[in-house]
Amino acid sequence: MSDDRQPDTAFADQGTDIPAAFPLAGHDIAGLGHDSAEDHVLSQAEIDSFFGKDSVVTGAADSSGIERVVSTSGVSSERLPMLEVVFDRFTRVLTTSLRNFTSDNVEVSMDRLGSQRFGDYLENVPGQAMFAVFKAEEWDNYGVVVLSSSLIYSIVDALLGGHVRGDSALTAPASRQTGRHHTAIERALIEPMVRIILDDLETSFSPLCAVNFHFERLEMNSRFAMICRAGNGVITARFGIDMEGRGGDVDIVLPHATLEPVRDILLQQFMGEKFGHDGIWENHLARELWQTDLTLDAVLEEQTMNLKDIMRLAPGDQLVLRRKPDASVSLRCGEHVLFTGRVGRKQGQVAVKIEDVLNQKSGTDRAVSYS
Repeated sequence: MSDDRQPDTAFADQGTDIPAAFPLAGHDIAGLGHDSAEDHVLSQAEIDSFFGKDSVVTGAADSSGIERVVSTSGVSSERLPMLEVVFDRFTRVLTTSLRNFTSDNVEVSMDRLGSQRFGDYLENVPGQAMFAVFKAEEWDNYGVVVLSSSLIYSIVDALLGGHVRGDSALTAPASRQTGRHHTAIERALIEPMVRIILDDLETSFSPLCAVNFHFERLEMNSRFAMICRAGNGVITARFGIDMEGRGGDVDIVLPHATLEPVRDILLQQFMGEKFGHDGIWENHLARELWQTDLTLDAVLEEQTMNLKDIMRLAPGDQLVLRRKPDASVSLRCGEHVLFTGRVGRKQGQVAVKIEDVLNQKSGTDRAVSYS
């Protein structure tokens, strides 16, 4: 096997060899001899194929190597089982609410749940969509509800008495997508629907945690609906709303930072999962702790001495205690002082009569033998 390609002049002039550990797909060097494989130098075409060219990437098909890794729109995130349960309940609650709101036959279904970068999501939002920015008060962060233009026209028609049905309903909203911005009347009619969506989303989260979604503003331009950096990961849930042949989509966009306060709850496999928490074992441990033996030290006095004086102590030396005979002593368990009392005798043994229980409102007099 021979290779007529020459190494790039920039590497040849500098005498720099690119290791042969970088062979790419389609360039098999297994047939080369041992010496040839070690001397194999990648050409500029192979280098560009691995690292990507410096030119502007025009599409996913033109990118390769590291460019494809860096420019990927997918975001790796762990699965949140309870969030799926929340959104499943949300579809049922929202169906009833929209039927009462529009006095029409409405069916809500969940079409997609995924994770991607916020900037990539905004680039794929079709024109004439509405962006409802809301704040999760307890989580101290924001989210966005995105309503498609077809859904907006369908809701406006239903609220204003339109009764288009059948195949004509599929073409009626599309004929009005002329690139114009939504009017103030349309925005005023859609805002109550956004509040209904947020209220139902609160209701869906209520079994897990208490949260209040506060509606802040309604935007027509995605640039004014930026709630996080374009490179940040977000969870997007798309719900399809069908009104007997007409309707559209509602997207709920929640950044990962917004869900971080309740991430542990959303990671549960089922509602009420305790992640190893066992109440029976806790009660048993508490009962056994009351039977635990502890060692109490009666401290008569504490003195501070130099290290050299302590090293000079020998058998027969005496330490003078400068305490009065009726002075109180402290009873300690390790480093914690539990009681104070007085030293005396009982049944021929040295005893301490407890007079004060520390860190408690009241205590009873007890005799504790000390040896």
